[in-house]
Amino acid sequence: MSPPFDTKHVQRAFARAAQTYDMHAVLQHEVEQRLLERLDYVATPPARVLDLGCGPGHAAAAMRQRWKSAQVVALDLAAPMLRLIKPTWLRPIQRVNADARALPLADASIDLLFSNLCVQWIDDLPALFDECRRVLRPGGYFAFSTFGPDTLHELRDAWANVDRAPHVSTFADIARVGDALVHAGFRDPVLDAEYFTELKAIGATNADARRARGLTSLTHLRAVAQAYEAHRAEGVLPATYEVIYAHAFAPDPGQPRRSGGAEIASFPVERLRGSRR
Repeated sequence: MSPPFDTKHVQRAFARAAQTYDMHAVLQHEVEQRLLERLDYVATPPARVLDLGCGPGHAAAAMRQRWKSAQVVALDLAAPMLRLIKPTWLRPIQRVNADARALPLADASIDLLFSNLCVQWIDDLPALFDECRRVLRPGGYFAFSTFGPDTLHELRDAWANVDRAPHVSTFADIARVGDALVHAGFRDPVLDAEYFTELKAIGATNADARRARGLTSLTHLRAVAQAYEAHRAEGVLPATYEVIYAHAFAPDPGQPRRSGGAEIASFPVERLRGSRR
């Protein structure tokens, strides 16, 4: 199991980066567009949509435009991100500041759950996916992207030549993501991955709870830079991002939820019958 992430650190990092996020989030925008294309699998227009980890709300706005009668909810851990969403008089996007692990939404209240590059910041995937399943209606569609373990492997290798402290966050691989979806009860999961190469500063920092908390010395930074040179190819220093895409459907009513290792059965109220003597 991957080490836990420091949620407060993630929240502070994205809050600080909110005002300049769009200037640097080239990769995020590209992945978001590719994930939005997967919404073609949705046959019936959803009545209520959730953009989980919405950032400045570009995907939420795109889904509001796509399904003009849908209610769109944009949720993010960093309140400054939500303030970047442009208000509109017609079909306003509902903004919610909350943790993805404890969604302030009713059971079976969401028809479609979309999440672009948010899942990687939550170490307990079974708990997260169980919460996503809870708020999705039976048959509801869940589409998300997340970083895989090969992300920034060049930088991780460079730091490994200097010290043993974790300087780069470690993310779940595609098998673990798929297993967590199945464990939560989602049906027909489809997962694939692709690689991008770039180097951008977007406010997402090392959130490993074991990371060093002090300032890094200039000597250490120079040693890391020297070690990174081993990855130079054709005059450039690459920074690799592994992106995992996934989509799945919430199960039919009555299938037990596996929460905390125990199964929780759920049934429509009309199936409950009293007994008489």
